[in-house]
Amino acid sequence: MRKKSPEFNGVVRLTRIGTGYLAFTLVIGFAAINTGNNSLYIGLAFMLGGLLISGLASKGGLKRIEVEFVSVDEAWAGRPAHGILRATNSSRIWNVRDVLLISDELEKPLLLPLLQRGDTIQREARFLFRRRGRLQFKTASLYTRYPFGLFNKKRRVSFVGEAIVYPALLEPPLELLTADVLAGEMERTERLGPGSEIHAFREYIRGDSLKQVHWKKSASVGRWIMKQTETESTQTIEVAVDTVMPPGATEEEFERMISEAATYLDLAIARRLEVVLHTPAGTIRGGGDAARRPIFEALALLEPAGEGWGRWSDPQTVVFSLRRSSESLTA
Repeated sequence: MRKKSPEFNGVVRLTRIGTGYLAFTLVIGFAAINTGNNSLYIGLAFMLGGLLISGLASKGGLKRIEVEFVSVDEAWAGRPAHGILRATNSSRIWNVRDVLLISDELEKPLLLPLLQRGDTIQREARFLFRRRGRLQFKTASLYTRYPFGLFNKKRRVSFVGEAIVYPALLEPPLELLTADVLAGEMERTERLGPGSEIHAFREYIRGDSLKQVHWKKSASVGRWIMKQTETESTQTIEVAVDTVMPPGATEEEFERMISEAATYLDLAIARRLEVVLHTPAGTIRGGGDAARRPIFEALALLEPAGEGWGRWSDPQTVVFSLRRSSESLTA
């Protein structure tokens, strides 16, 4: 049998138990009026008092509950992510039990078994974000049948916090991505050097280690110049993401392109390759787990652009673009 959804648009809804309780109260009321029996009047008073207490307790309990976002692990669009929420009951009178928290950002409703007055609790939750980018949490809905299960009461609360959601990863990885990365690893194995011979010089990129600074050359030109050894040059993958949307391109195509770049970089980092990412916002260099956050945050925050951006002549740079090869990053 399909379970009824706990969500509803009203503020109060009678439960099945509440419907039966209310019907029985009406029967007792009619019997008391028709017979004038004092015992029935006393019973009716107790039943009406139960309805009143149920309404006051559920309203007073939900009124003082606040929900706050604490943290989330790596959040990828379209994939569940583990996180933590904080709930506070600032009421001085009411304890609240069995509160159901529902939000568009949660994979499924979260049950808060007990919120004692003046208490704050933290609960693990599973989030499911549908789009990449900087997400501002807005509202969540609280539901409870406390204290007697007669009414299901709802209150919408502010959901404080924000998270950066990484682009959706493609599954399975594109064959092209796998082939490119494997080819790079084979080339690295055949050309593996001692790591001390200088292959080339380049300017400093955020994420570079100061151990690779060529101090004499940096002093002569007035800016930091980095040494690039044979080993480093063969382990590095450079990626450029072109955010220009040509006429006729759709938002879905743009998001697909960003996901392809994210999948490529995720595969490269997992294989412990050094990565250099070029975007209109700047260049990021890194490798291993330390590089994941800055690289994928940069991809998460990319927005479509209406005009051109830098051009690349290095054939080793992997370019992700919606423009045709003849008009994209070529020279």
